Amino acid sequence: MNKIFITLLLLTANLSALAAEGFSSLEEQMTGKDYAAAGLDKLSPQELAALNAWIRAHSLATLDQPTAVASTSAPASASGNKDMRGLKTGSSDKTPISSTIKGKFTGWDGQTVFKLENGMIWAQADKDKFYIKEVENPKITIEHGILGSWYLQVEGFDSKCKVKRIQ
Repeated sequence: MNKIFITLLLLTANLSALAAEGFSSLEEQMTGKDYAAAGLDKLSPQELAALNAWIRAHSLATLDQPTAVASTSAPASASGNKDMRGLKTGSSDKTPISSTIKGKFTGWDGQTVFKLENGMIWAQADKDKFYIKEVENPKITIEHGILGSWYLQVEGFDSKCKVKRIQ
């Protein structure tokens, strides 16, 4: 019992440091039942910290912003800054975004990540599913919705997907 209490105490201390970095650890993201079912409660604090560090290093949500954006692929604002539309700390510009999805595309499945030619990365923010015959580099439009939401639509199809920008 004391070992569990000490582990939770250490995890709580680590959680505040991780939260400051904008990363949600496994302990924050999972229910206690899921956490135990995955066997994570059996890990030592060091093993759990190493696992969280690996996830943080490989997570799309924590990738650095692109360092260079070609002027032909991502529209810049009037001041010459990178296109920040859709980011939480982004601009108030709500004009539609037009680009193409890089590579092969077959639809979305409730957890799809969309990597665009203009360097933006968007993640599906709803659980809808939509499947199409495979297409290569389809043209898309992302439009601003109400209450800060954004919707992605593939050219030639009526279905829309709620998305959030992660890079």
